[in-house]
Amino acid sequence: MDLHLVLDPALGLRDGLERALREAIGSGRLAPGGPLPSTRELAAELGMARGTVSRAYEHLTAEGLLVARRGSGTRVADARPAPPARVRSAPWTTLPPFPGFDLRPGMPDLSAFPRAAWLASTRRVLREVPSAALGYGDRAGHHLLREALAAYLGRARGVIASADHIVVCAGYTQALRLLGRVLRRHGATAVAFEDPAPPDFPDLVESAGLATVRVPVDGEGLVVGALPEDVGAVVVTPAHQYPLGVTLAPRRRAALLATGVLVVEDDYDGEFGAAAGSLQGLAPGRVVYTGTASKSLAPALRLAWMAVPDALLGPLREVMRYDESPVNALDQLVLADLITSGALDRHLAASRRRYRRRHDRLVEALGPLPAGGLHAVVRLAEGEQEVLARLHAAGVACDALSGYYADPENAPGGLVIGYATPPEHAFGPALTALTGVLARR
Repeated sequence: MDLHLVLDPALGLRDGLERALREAIGSGRLAPGGPLPSTRELAAELGMARGTVSRAYEHLTAEGLLVARRGSGTRVADARPAPPARVRSAPWTTLPPFPGFDLRPGMPDLSAFPRAAWLASTRRVLREVPSAALGYGDRAGHHLLREALAAYLGRARGVIASADHIVVCAGYTQALRLLGRVLRRHGATAVAFEDPAPPDFPDLVESAGLATVRVPVDGEGLVVGALPEDVGAVVVTPAHQYPLGVTLAPRRRAALLATGVLVVEDDYDGEFGAAAGSLQGLAPGRVVYTGTASKSLAPALRLAWMAVPDALLGPLREVMRYDESPVNALDQLVLADLITSGALDRHLAASRRRYRRRHDRLVEALGPLPAGGLHAVVRLAEGEQEVLARLHAAGVACDALSGYYADPENAPGGLVIGYATPPEHAFGPALTALTGVLARR
């Protein structure tokens, strides 16, 4: 079988072979369903060890690019569905699995979930929890978790709040939904969001009957001077703007707090190298602080929290009047044990080191990028959708920057790359595939 492959010697044998095969598949030279030479034949043709070819085939099979069937050899996988005409970024909705290198943002490395520590805390909780803790409990969350969170957030993020001010939620979306209900009950008609921002969250607020407005973001964060006066609240990501990665400048922080507008602080990845502490610590009476375990542990836990000002505690409890706590008490107690035992701190320290190494490799390959967090933005002067289509063909998924803007058609182009998402063993090949496409721009 004749097979034209150009191997880059700088990549090494296996990586060079994988890239050459990936490019041949992505360009259509190797058709969907078409056969490949046996590992013995290809090794002999290329003058390399059969084991090298076998490992390359196995890696590409794991990515979903090849299919190996007993009796029929190795073939190119069936064609991937074509990408949509325009990619609309929605990173915190349920994402379907991607059969390749998943660099979509909004997820940690799920393979790094601290299973042993979670299991040890679960055993400890089940052994020691009093029977009374298995009742209905407080709608705002178990008091042990609220106490642990108040102490942890104070030392780690500069949040000023007692356990009485902490409300446990089933993810950030529930926190935002509850706040929307409170705002609407008290006469608010609109909520402001940054532009760009994850599109699902303005949609969620609008579904609660409130209008939304977008406020531009520049290199110093939210442009406070563009904030309308008649909004009931403004939702911001001051420590690490999502998705641009900038930090809200000190003078902008002061200006935002001086407006008197209720601020909802989304500290979605503050554990991972945020350049500044919480905004809430500067004005606890005017800021609702929100955080989650989705990036530090896993989204499936559905564990989030708010630190709520005094004036909102009563109204918030009123809208929760007929809701039991949506997060089961045992998971709350396990998280409390992870915090108080130091296991969460140890897990976060290891995660920070891992993600910092990935960030450094991304900078080495692509140039300077904002520090911290779990994602990075690569600007594209033109051809955003064409680059996304080529990445898709090469088995790489990431987000379109334009999809985060209120007006995607006239927004700046770029890629939002979730470098934390792949498991550790897949990050190197994912980076190789990504840079291979970007190098051809």
